[in-house]
Amino acid sequence: MATTKIVFLILPEIQLLDLAGADQVFYEAKCYGSAIEIDYCSFESSIKTSTLLPIGQVKDLHEITFKAGDYLIIPGAETPYLLSDEFRAKKEVFEWLKMAYSQKVILCSICTGAFALAIAGLLDNRKCTTHWKRTAQLQTLFPKTQVIENILYIEDEGILTSAGVTSGIDLALHIVSHLEDEFFAYKVARELVIYMRRQGNHAQQSIFLQYRNHIHAGVHKVQDWLQENIHQKSSLPDLADIACMSTRNFTRVFKKETGISVNDFTTLIRKEKIKALIKKPDMTRSQIARYCGLKSERQIIRLLKQL
Repeated sequence: MATTKIVFLILPEIQLLDLAGADQVFYEAKCYGSAIEIDYCSFESSIKTSTLLPIGQVKDLHEITFKAGDYLIIPGAETPYLLSDEFRAKKEVFEWLKMAYSQKVILCSICTGAFALAIAGLLDNRKCTTHWKRTAQLQTLFPKTQVIENILYIEDEGILTSAGVTSGIDLALHIVSHLEDEFFAYKVARELVIYMRRQGNHAQQSIFLQYRNHIHAGVHKVQDWLQENIHQKSSLPDLADIACMSTRNFTRVFKKETGISVNDFTTLIRKEKIKALIKKPDMTRSQIARYCGLKSERQIIRLLKQL
């Protein structure tokens, strides 16, 4: 399996949470088995965060090698520094960013990291966003940009920009879902105790991410089992055993925590599975039924009419 490199460009006066939130997402994804390599680089030998926390020495940016499909992420830093003559004079940094983009590296910014991309000219005539306090400033200083407000993140021609702070986590989870799949991204989000993953443009979420805005371990365990074993026959007592509850209590608690019944949730999982399998021309309706834990093609047809 090919490894995807995730590289963070550490700027002076970096906002620590912009870095740490996204970094932790990729670390957890790696722990779950994603073929990810995480690296860090800068153009300074001594770096402090915006709160003056010192960061140990990292690689010089020119030591980094990329291949197409790798990611380069620029966490936000203090805006006065980003707009200073000192930073703007770092021509080699902006040429390096443009070189990476020419190599089909996917460029990403978190919060005010968008200003670095804008200075390099990489946001010209592209849709982008940044922290809500800075959207007007970004548009005014770089009039060729197309700054979009009130969104968490947006992608335009291989460049992703996100809003402030925690939206970097949403962006990182979006990247993980692209590298793996939605359910994998959900597992990473759950590891970070983020049960409601937010979409960049508020698009409808996958069923794998819905009905998860609770912290009941037993219910989550059942939801995980259903998503991974929808092809298997299961009964309410079986699921209650997984949750370590009585059948009656499990039925009540599942509805209370998720807002829907366990039967309705199971049906939604089956529909999601059917939507994926129906796109495979070599699969028959009978095979799809078997993969979804159904007994007949008639059941598949009935569910398809509801999609």
